[in-house]
Amino acid sequence: MKKSLIAIAVLAATSSAAFAQSNVTIYGILDAGIVAERGGKDGNVSQVNSGAASASRIGFKGTEDLGGGLSAIFKLETGAKIDKGTLDADNTIFNREAYVGLSSKTAGTLTLGRQYTPYYETLRDVGDPFAMGMAGTAKNLFPVASFMTRNSNAIVYKTPNLEGFTGAVSYSLGEVAGDASATRQVGASLGYNNGPLNVAVAYNSKNNDTLTVKTAGVGHNGLIAANYDFKVVKVFGAYSKDKGLNSAPLNSIPNAYTGVTFAASQDSSDALIGLTAPVSTAGTVIASFIRKNDKEVANRDADQWAIGYSYALSKRTSTYVAYAKIKNKNGAGYTVGNNTDAGSGDKAFNLGLKHSF
Repeated sequence: MKKSLIAIAVLAATSSAAFAQSNVTIYGILDAGIVAERGGKDGNVSQVNSGAASASRIGFKGTEDLGGGLSAIFKLETGAKIDKGTLDADNTIFNREAYVGLSSKTAGTLTLGRQYTPYYETLRDVGDPFAMGMAGTAKNLFPVASFMTRNSNAIVYKTPNLEGFTGAVSYSLGEVAGDASATRQVGASLGYNNGPLNVAVAYNSKNNDTLTVKTAGVGHNGLIAANYDFKVVKVFGAYSKDKGLNSAPLNSIPNAYTGVTFAASQDSSDALIGLTAPVSTAGTVIASFIRKNDKEVANRDADQWAIGYSYALSKRTSTYVAYAKIKNKNGAGYTVGNNTDAGSGDKAFNLGLKHSF
């Protein structure tokens, strides 16, 4: 830590000094496939879809060695729809990630800008065998829509790996004049990864107050996720407790499936069990079951079953197939989507190809 602080002071005093040349990388993912959705209110839909397994994107990231174990880092990443050749967000260039920061080998990493929440990263990297992709994505039922995925105006600190332990803290400023707490978001995670065991906990808090509304309240989310690799099969599990306004934002349009609008639950829990199993040197079977338990009077529960298969054609290119079905109860209208789209029905089939560069 002392060396890092000294390095920062030297950098400020001698801004023209160059300890090492910058390293900039251009990278991306191109993912396209055929998606067939069934059961929606407007009928069946078949389409060529971009980003079913992993959102198509192009990005720029870089580092500069500042000396003393300290580096300057940055990342700019935008989503793309390769089925249409357009950006996947209107009026936003780098909608996925945009940040700059400092990274120390001993003190950790501090970044400022638009970034993932610790809650989302924990579910994606530890709890969901589909890694938020394909028809089986946990996005369909877990509360990871909208601000639960990424925060703008975020300050994020991540610890270095300490004997398998890692942690992260995120603070997203609301930037509401005269009210520092309105619309702000706080998140944190703590994980342990050693050998076959990977386990983590995460927390998210969203203040729903605005410039004019001061009594909207706070939404809270607590998550525990784990996976264990038995070599012949890797077993996954996740459980989330969601309480308060906007604690479970909907991934889909509220009336996309039945045509009848249903409100997001303000008191619910989500449970997942799943697995991945290698069936050859390049092929992997993926499966999961998710239950949404709505604890409000309406009791709008939902269950999702999913199965998929991924085959690596090379280190950069893979093909995949997946199918998922949701059983909605008591007027719930959750839809089967994928990594990029929310979906329109209670069943969906994916067949696609993904290339990374």
